[in-house]
Amino acid sequence: MTRILSISLSKGGVGKTTTAINLSAALAITKRRVLLIDTDTQAQAGKALGLRPEVGLADFMMGQVPFDRAIVEARPNLDLLAGGHRLAGVKQVIAETDMRQEETLAAALAPHIGNYHYVIVDTSPGWDNLQINVLFFVREVLTPVNLEALSLDGLIEFTRRIEEVRRYHDVELRYVLPTALDRRVRQTQDLMQQLEQSFGSLVCDPIRYNVRLSESPAYGQHIFEHDKRSNGARDYLALTKRVISDE
Repeated sequence: MTRILSISLSKGGVGKTTTAINLSAALAITKRRVLLIDTDTQAQAGKALGLRPEVGLADFMMGQVPFDRAIVEARPNLDLLAGGHRLAGVKQVIAETDMRQEETLAAALAPHIGNYHYVIVDTSPGWDNLQINVLFFVREVLTPVNLEALSLDGLIEFTRRIEEVRRYHDVELRYVLPTALDRRVRQTQDLMQQLEQSFGSLVCDPIRYNVRLSESPAYGQHIFEHDKRSNGARDYLALTKRVISDE
C-alpha cells in the first residue's frame, strides 16, 4: 500500500524542501519507489536536485500532458512531479471546480500512484486552496519545525487546521521534526523540551544545524551525494529509518 506524506507547515524557512528532498532520496536508496511532488510555485525541489523540467504538476492537473509525461526520473527509484509558476493556474482550476473542490488534487493523482511505495509532497508556506487539497490527498503529515518561538506558534496553529480537515478526511500529524538544532544555543534546548512536552512520541530526533545541508542544493545534489558522512546525512538517515519502521 502506498504511503502518502506531506511535508507541511504554514510558516516558511523551517526546512520543508530540504526534508522532502533528503527523505525521498534516502527512501529511494533503500530501493523503495518514491514520487516526490512539488506544490510550490518556486519549484525548489527540482532545482535542488539539479533539474528544471519543462512540465510538471501544473501541466498534468490542467490536462496538458498525461501523468507519465509530467514526471521526470530524478534519481534511480525517485520520480519528480515538479512545481513552478504555472501552479497559479491549478489554484484557479480548483476554485472553478463545481463540487468537492478540496479533493481535486486527490482525484487527479490517485489513479497514478499505486506503483509507488511512497508519495512525498513538498508544500509551500501559507494556506491556500492547493495546500488544503494536499491535506485532503495525503494520509500522514510530517511537520519540520525550526527551533525558534515563532515556528512553535506556527505549529500549534497548523495542528488546528489539520484537526479541521480530519472532520472530513483521514489524515494525521505523524511526525514533528525539529530542524536546525544548535546545542550551543540555550534557547534551542528549551524549545526542544517544549516540543517534547507538547507532542511526545511524535517528536523525531532533531536535524542538527549543518552547513553541508545548506550547501547541497547549490550543487544540485541531495545530502547523501554531497556529503554522506555529514551530520545532515546521518540525521536524515535516522529520520528515514523511523519512517520505514512504521511501515
